[in-house]
Amino acid sequence: MHPSLKASGSGSIVFISSVAGVVSCSVGSIYGTTKGAISQLARNLACEWAGDNIRANSIAPGVIATPAAKTFILGEEFAKNIAPNIPMRRAGEPEEVVAVAAFLCLPAASYITGQTICVDGALSVHAF
Repeated sequence: MHPSLKASGSGSIVFISSVAGVVSCSVGSIYGTTKGAISQLARNLACEWAGDNIRANSIAPGVIATPAAKTFILGEEFAKNIAPNIPMRRAGEPEEVVAVAAFLCLPAASYITGQTICVDGALSVHAF
């Protein structure tokens, strides 16, 4: 991957992590650890590859209304125990994650590297 991006003159890598890699979300320590490692990889690559004009960032989605999550989001558990703890009181839409990924690939984001951007309705910054 690095040689191709370097040869192009610039590049942007966008990893998909999870809010569970930023804060404890009761989804399991192994899941949270591996997602946190993805964000750390983005930080390390940002430093290692910056001289080659290659940027690396990660996106940490919260609860997103994907087809796989629809049943959960429509269920009583989400409405009663999860949504009230998300300051925006809803699940995110896949398009909201995609928009951040697209932005990170644009020249407008050319000075953003090594960051983890949470797309989570403020779940990761909300004190329970």
